[in-house]
Formats: sequence, structure tokens, C-alpha cells
Amino acid sequence: MNQSLPFLTKLALVLFCMISLGYLLMLGQTLLAPMFFSFLMALLFLPVAVFLERKCRLPRTIATTVVIVLMLLTFAGVIAFFSTEARSFTEDWPQLKQHGMQAFETTQDWIRSKFHINAKKQWDYINQGAEKLFSQSAAIVSTTLSTVSATFIFLGFTLLFTFFILNYRRVLYAFLVSVFSDAHKPRVEGIVRRVKTIIKKYIIGLLIQMLIVSVALILVLSLIGVKYAVLLGFMGGILNVIPYLGIITALLFSCLVTFATVGSGKVLLVIIAFIIVHAIDSNIVMPLVVGSKVKLNPMIAFIGIIVGEMLWGISGMFLCIPFLAILKIIFDRVDGLHAWGMLMGEEGELDIGMRRIGMARARSKK
Repeated sequence: MNQSLPFLTKLALVLFCMISLGYLLMLGQTLLAPMFFSFLMALLFLPVAVFLERKCRLPRTIATTVVIVLMLLTFAGVIAFFSTEARSFTEDWPQLKQHGMQAFETTQDWIRSKFHINAKKQWDYINQGAEKLFSQSAAIVSTTLSTVSATFIFLGFTLLFTFFILNYRRVLYAFLVSVFSDAHKPRVEGIVRRVKTIIKKYIIGLLIQMLIVSVALILVLSLIGVKYAVLLGFMGGILNVIPYLGIITALLFSCLVTFATVGSGKVLLVIIAFIIVHAIDSNIVMPLVVGSKVKLNPMIAFIGIIVGEMLWGISGMFLCIPFLAILKIIFDRVDGLHAWGMLMGEEGELDIGMRRIGMARARSKK
């Protein structure tokens, strides 16, 4: 006879599990964040490792080492590019300061004429804010240094974990399959294959989308005449990976740089350019390049971004979407969790989700 727990008991258990999982994720940020990112990188570079092992006849350890060297060169190239652009930005700082002061004086005159606030009061407001900022300067410097050191630690752990995952992937796969009973073995193998295929295609699609958005922003900003168009374009393409919040952050930074370099006249053009590029990306590039690989509800994706930032900061915002995609794949294929998968999916998947729930209930009655 099939006995099920009362609804309130199930709800209490679900909430307890969610709170416990969130607490464990927060405690294990230093370890779990680079480990999960390494898992994504391992899936991305797995075809390279397999090619080196099968076609080039390299031992697995050597093939994995070559992959790690390629990753290290990729990271070094990205860091070198942004360092070069940042150096150019620093060299032009006196000119930027001059343009910024001119734009500030123009804005100051506009405020005085529109709101009847004289320059002395405006400077008083600015000085009050500056005093608060300088009083917290030690904390800001400390936070910046800790962020830089944490970034290098994150990259180091990522390289190590990627090496271990690629080198011992057969052991990890055998362990994952052996943990469950033989009756669930086909379903577990199907989930593993599905996760590997979907996440790999999703990451490749995101990289292509990132490149397309970056090139589009570089071209548009160059045509407008914005200085540092290359830096701002690549920054916009990278931050665009974070849904909703990323493109807004890139837009604000681009507007500030444009305001300081060429004045306020072209800020509106920059805003229009970002809106057009984002509209094309959302309605054309994203469906064609990334496609329907990960069908997540936008509301769930947005909530996931907020929760990811609360748990793991910026790295959590980047990793939340593939993490939610993996959860959805598991929910869609495990009896009793189909409703959660249906909640995370889009409206077009409701019929499929209801059929899965019906089939699971029919199996439980047997």
C-alpha cells in the first residue's frame, strides 16, 4: 500500500533542505565555487582532452596537462588584454580628468539654472559625500586587495580542479553510477549524458554570443566616436552573460567613460546603441546561437541571479544559470520532482510537465 507524507510535512522538509543547502553553499564558497566552475571548464575542454588521448596517443595525464596549459594561456591572454587597455586608460587620466571637469562645470551650470542651487551649495554636497568616502577609504582598499587575492585563488583552484576532473573523470563517473541501485542506473546514465551535452552546448553558445555582442558594441561605439570602444565593447559582451544586470552595469560604466571623455552630448547615443544591441541579442542572437538548450523561466533565472550573488558574489551570478539548468534536467527526470522542473521551465513545457507528473503517479500506484 502506497503511503505518502502529509503535504505540510513535505513542505517543511523541502524548505529545510533548501535552507540547509543554501547555508552549506555559503559556507563552502571558497571550495565549491571554483569546483563548479572547473566542472564547466572540464565539460568545455573535454573534446580537446579526448582528441589528444585518442588521435595524438598521449597519456591521459599529459593530455590533461596540455589542456590546463591551454586554459592558462587563455586566462593570461584575457588578463593581458585588459591590463593593456587599463594601462592606456591610466595614461590618459590627466586628459580624462580635464574633460570630466569641463563636463562637471557644464552640469553645474545647468543645475544652477534649473534648480537654483548655487555652486557653493553644490560643492558642500560633494564635500560631504567625499568626506564619507574618505572615511571609508581604508575599508575600500582592504576590500579591493582581498578581491584581487580571492580572484587569483579562484583561478588557481579552478586550474587544479579542472585537472583533477579531467584526469579522473572515469573514476568520478563510475562512482556516480555506482552510488545508486541497478534499477536507477539507466536513468542516472541518461541524466549524466544529458547534463554533459546540454551544458557543453550552452557554454559554447554563450561564448559565441559573448563574441557577437562584443564585436557589435565595438563597431557601434567606434562609429559614435567613443574612446576605449574596444575595452567597453568586450566588457559589455562579458557582462552580458549575467542576464538583465550585466548589460545595465556595462551601460552605466560606458556612459560614465563617454561623459568624461567626449562630454554629455554622446551619452544618449551610447544608451540608444546599448538598447539596440541588447534588443538584437535578446530577440535574434540568443535564440539562434544559444537556442533552447536551457529553457529556464526568466523569473526563476532572475531570482537565481539574486540568490547567487547573495551566496557567492559575482561568481555566483555567473554560475547560477548553468547550475539551475542542471537542477532542471535532474528535476525533469526524477519522480516526485517533476513539479519543480515544471516551475523552472517555460510556459510551453506545461503539457510535458503534466504528462510526466501523471506517468510518475501511475508508476507509484503499481
